[in-house]
Amino acid sequence: MPSNSETILSNQVHGGDSTVQTVLGSKYKGDGYYGRSDGLHTVQYNLSGFIGKVVMQGTLAVDPDSTDWFDITNTQLDSLTDSSDYRDGGFIYNFTGNYIWVRAYVFDWTDGSVVSITLNH
Repeated sequence: MPSNSETILSNQVHGGDSTVQTVLGSKYKGDGYYGRSDGLHTVQYNLSGFIGKVVMQGTLAVDPDSTDWFDITNTQLDSLTDSSDYRDGGFIYNFTGNYIWVRAYVFDWTDGSVVSITLNH
């Protein structure tokens, strides 16, 4: 089976004023959309000076509404507990599921940048 690699979120820069921001990414086709049986996905969060949280969300609905989405286990990245601590670099997570759609969710975000989030499946 051919694999897909796509940037699902990029160039999100916090204003630097310590306000709490949220970014809800667009939906992207997951393995379930293509009928693949392995359900293997890999996501890479590329961050710079990031203070906040990022998690992947998935749905099994073909035409999802806001209540159909759920957090995907073991894909959440948190900045450290002290607000002066931040995350830099690339962080890779693997997850398995026959999700029809997936998206990135950035929340409790108070500083830094989401350079890109890349999905492979």
